[in-house]
Amino acid sequence: MKLNADPKSRLVVALDVPEAASALRMAERLSGEVGMLKVGLELFCAEGPAFVRELQAFAPVFMDLKFHDIPTTVRRALEAVLTLDPRLINVHAQGGPQMMEAAAQAVRAHRAAGGRTQLLAVTVLTSLGREEWARLGHAEEPGAAALQLARLASDSGCDGVVCSAHEASAVRDACGADFMRLCPGIRPKGSATHDQARVVDPASALQMGANWLVVGRPITHAEDPRAAARAIVEEMKSGA
Repeated sequence: MKLNADPKSRLVVALDVPEAASALRMAERLSGEVGMLKVGLELFCAEGPAFVRELQAFAPVFMDLKFHDIPTTVRRALEAVLTLDPRLINVHAQGGPQMMEAAAQAVRAHRAAGGRTQLLAVTVLTSLGREEWARLGHAEEPGAAALQLARLASDSGCDGVVCSAHEASAVRDACGADFMRLCPGIRPKGSATHDQARVVDPASALQMGANWLVVGRPITHAEDPRAAARAIVEEMKSGA
């Protein structure tokens, strides 16, 4: 699927709230201002598939569930959630090539039947800095590991990766321009980093090669979320 060049369509808002009513209110407030809404594990486990269907009335959904299990389990879990036809869904690249290949097979079959979902692989979480990554037993820099995992994801049939914007350009060069890069850890200039270690502002992230930008609290915790989303889109325009 070809990426829309409009900066608004490339803004993904993380609905990191605990229950459906709050998420739906936020989705309604942001309707027409953002390209996608992200549903994570907390919200999906609390509210389930019916909530996702309701949310899709406002914008396409990225189901950020980060599947990581044996290949058969991941394939069957994906087949269950693909009935919702989310715009994006993801797995952990560290689950290995066989797991990613099983996931890619499920997504390709879904698209062959008329679905639109694309599969992303999570490389290195943007909450992990160099020190935390080293404590997990990794000698290489997080960016080097992310690039290695991106190559593995590409070879395994994934459509793209979730990575820091710091790695987006290298991933594009290694895996091709059509291999998508979705980048969390995006913060408008001057905002707090919260629990993110490797953060980038919106314009810089696009200049670094990001396709989609994930923004959460700077929008959802703003006094006027709609205005906050518009301000981020304006920042994005200088980097598009």
